[in-house]
Amino acid sequence: MTSGNITEAEQAVLDEIEEKDVDFLRLQFTDILGTVKNVSVPARQAEKAFSEGIYFDGSSIEGFVRIQESDMRLVPDPDTFAILPWRQKEGSAAARMICDVYNTSTGEPFEGDPRRVLKNALERAEDLGYEVNAAPEPEFFLFEEDEEGRATTKTNDAGGYFDLAPKDLASDVRRDIIYGLEDMGFEIEASHHEVAEGQHEINFEYDDALATADNVATFRTVVRAIAAQHDLHATFMPKPIPKINGSGMHTHFSLFEDGENAFHDEDDEFNLSDEAHSFLAGILEHAPAITAVANPTVNSYKRLVPGYEAPVYVAWSDRNRSALIRKPAARTPAASRVELRSPDPSCNPYLAFAVMIHAGLDGIEKDLECPDPVRENIYEFDEQKREEYGIETLPSNLGEAVEALEEDEAIYSALGEHVAPKFVEAKSQEFEEYLVDVSQWELDRYLETF
Repeated sequence: MTSGNITEAEQAVLDEIEEKDVDFLRLQFTDILGTVKNVSVPARQAEKAFSEGIYFDGSSIEGFVRIQESDMRLVPDPDTFAILPWRQKEGSAAARMICDVYNTSTGEPFEGDPRRVLKNALERAEDLGYEVNAAPEPEFFLFEEDEEGRATTKTNDAGGYFDLAPKDLASDVRRDIIYGLEDMGFEIEASHHEVAEGQHEINFEYDDALATADNVATFRTVVRAIAAQHDLHATFMPKPIPKINGSGMHTHFSLFEDGENAFHDEDDEFNLSDEAHSFLAGILEHAPAITAVANPTVNSYKRLVPGYEAPVYVAWSDRNRSALIRKPAARTPAASRVELRSPDPSCNPYLAFAVMIHAGLDGIEKDLECPDPVRENIYEFDEQKREEYGIETLPSNLGEAVEALEEDEAIYSALGEHVAPKFVEAKSQEFEEYLVDVSQWELDRYLETF
């Protein structure tokens, strides 16, 4: 039974709140940089949140609105309701719901909401007859904390790729993180120690792109919260330690049409359909601009260098991992997909998925021709050979990436009239601050030499 204007899904949430003795709700959203924000309300306000929304000051949120137009409204999505496993106590619990942001003056969805930007991309796909599925592989580091509880860069293990205990001392932490994620509705596929010491990866099941972006935001919150219970600091910073592998977020995409995988073609050499080839070509075409959004920090470009397994060359392959895009082996037609290997976990997942989807759809709409795959190790190519193959490189720093974004009309407009200029402004300022800073490396290198 439902009451008033409350939908069945919303009523189900209200029932669960009562059943699970939830006393507080976190209403969650993200700013344009991908930082998770939340407004905490007593659980008794849940019905009001569904029917009227919860108001907040948008002028305090990065990239939202000016002070004179500050009132915004959060409307929770009942499908995202989940109990917070680390906040359960005897007789009470806390829960969260991810919200859409609305403009109070117009009553319309706020175009500066990153979740709305992704929804716009999915509506474009829907207009073309497609549903978009995505699966990211976010990596992270676990570091010890100092005596004052501040993060260090000292790893708590000496493990390597797929290592077991005793080298992988964080296996118990990963187990608790997985339990926490499963409590929040995740379907975990696998977890393992990554290549670098202290580096880990937990993979969760393929889902539609909006649910997957929600899951990435949730994943980062859960990992940090449960790591903290073990007196560890979890970071999604792309390159926290120099001269070792950084953390990526390889992202797999496929389009479905009428319940069938539109990327699969049994007769193609690579089992990829014409739509898949064009989608892939679209991402290659717009790769420099995508990089500004998928690799949005100064530190991101310390990962995107040759020699540490991160892709820097704009090409695709069905065999090796030195290319920007890989076509993974697929056990079934439903599993045919393409994998973009450049994104890192510092990105705003809503904006990153949105620009990747728009790029791919642009390729389909323009029927772009996909280049031949590169099956050799591109890391071993010299500049002349890369020129022979027509292989370009990704931007080498955040400044170049932002310039590429501004010059790419399709990707810039994909962010929307509100987000695009705000994002460029924030990232340009970040890069300018970096340029005028003096690093410890420079002091160690030059202070006593000159």
